[in-house]
Amino acid sequence: MAAGRLSFTNITALAPMVRVGTLPMRLLALDYGADVVYCEELIDIKMAQCQRVENDVLQTVDFVAPDDRVMFRTCEREKDRVVFQMGTADPERALTVARLVEKDVAAVDVNMGCPKEYSTKGGMGAALLSDPDMIEAILRKLVSGVSIPVTCKIRVLPSLEETLNLVQRIEKTGIAAVAVHGRFKEERPRHPVHCDYIRAVAQAVSIPVIANGGSLDLVKTNGDIDEFRKATGTSSVMLARAAMWNASVFACEGPLPVERVMEEYLKYAIRYDNHAFNTKYCLCQMLRDKVESPLGKQVQAAQTNAEISEAYGLQEFYRQTQNQLQARRDALQSGSQPVRPVVDGDVTTMAVKFERREYPPQITPKMFLLEWSRREKLEQPQYETVQRSQDRSFQSTVTVGDKKYRSSLWEKSKKFAEQAAAIVCLRVLGIPEGRIGEEDSGLVCKRKREGKANGTTEEERKRNVFLEYSQEHLQKSKLKINKKHNYLSEY
Repeated sequence: MAAGRLSFTNITALAPMVRVGTLPMRLLALDYGADVVYCEELIDIKMAQCQRVENDVLQTVDFVAPDDRVMFRTCEREKDRVVFQMGTADPERALTVARLVEKDVAAVDVNMGCPKEYSTKGGMGAALLSDPDMIEAILRKLVSGVSIPVTCKIRVLPSLEETLNLVQRIEKTGIAAVAVHGRFKEERPRHPVHCDYIRAVAQAVSIPVIANGGSLDLVKTNGDIDEFRKATGTSSVMLARAAMWNASVFACEGPLPVERVMEEYLKYAIRYDNHAFNTKYCLCQMLRDKVESPLGKQVQAAQTNAEISEAYGLQEFYRQTQNQLQARRDALQSGSQPVRPVVDGDVTTMAVKFERREYPPQITPKMFLLEWSRREKLEQPQYETVQRSQDRSFQSTVTVGDKKYRSSLWEKSKKFAEQAAAIVCLRVLGIPEGRIGEEDSGLVCKRKREGKANGTTEEERKRNVFLEYSQEHLQKSKLKINKKHNYLSEY
């Protein structure tokens, strides 16, 4: 291979695993000593619809689907060592996806080994093993169409002769390496791995062969990796479940306590805004038989990365990370957005953020906009808010008098996004918004504006009235009970 291209000789790799091989796990594996990391299998049809987005806040490259889901996220740290694995049964679609990601990954791989239905339907995954012509067409199209190495991952076929015929045909397509999972299509992890098949493949071809499938039987610690190499006669090894359970299996000094590994994984999940459900799934895989422990139950009950961080005592790390990301977001937005109104379709926008400290505790722009709408006999302002999947930020559009307004900046919460939209509307219309030091406009009554003059907000006042009423009602009830008690005593 040309200089600078990824080599697959004498490597230890993180295998592609659905729901596990996302960015946090890949970076963790690299930290512990993996040479190459594979992403989870991503289907060509879904990836072909994605748009490449440079996420300046997270400092990542995101491939975003039309519904705003991030299908694949990567970063500079892994650029030279991450392999993008796709599920495909179509040469043209495969090439489209490979060209979409080739500037951001070190190699592309075609999944020809997964036996699960989500992969085999449509002729993908292990279903390709019964169609050598399609295998050859896909690999040749990729090898000739992209500038980075192309590999594939297969399972062994029912007979050794079939297996060797297939890999020799694969080798002729010009791919850089082949990973071999040493089980038949119908076999599962409980079945022993066929090291003899992998050894025969390694002897039959000249390209690097990566042995896979030894996690349960042969590889439990880092020292076992070399034994698996020897047993299969390969120079390279790929680990799936052993790495999923404890990624420090890649570390020469490992294994490290799984509790420490989980914390390091969670830090990456927080840093790169990993989806909470994916974070939970990976942590539960690491917990294994302790998933029903108090910690496991707390993780399973969590709905956000913030709640997961509490389970591991990482609240302060989570808070600091969120503050850093928000500061970066604010700096990027303030430096690139115009402060004057801009018409975007049927919506008037401005680069506005809601800063709570600029308003009295009991006053908000939404309150001023509502009171102004009432005075003008307009319908109550209507807010429509969306959340951006890349960084979980919010943006709201407010409709007032058949006209729409929103801030071009994204906020950290739905409430703040609605306040920002209200500010845009008020400023465009030239209406006071209630900021500290602003001259009284008369829009909000004195009682609301000075609600804290006696230390009581309007909401607190209502609550106090309710409590007074409840106490009065309780006293009357006690009097009635006492009277009835006295009457019965006399009787």
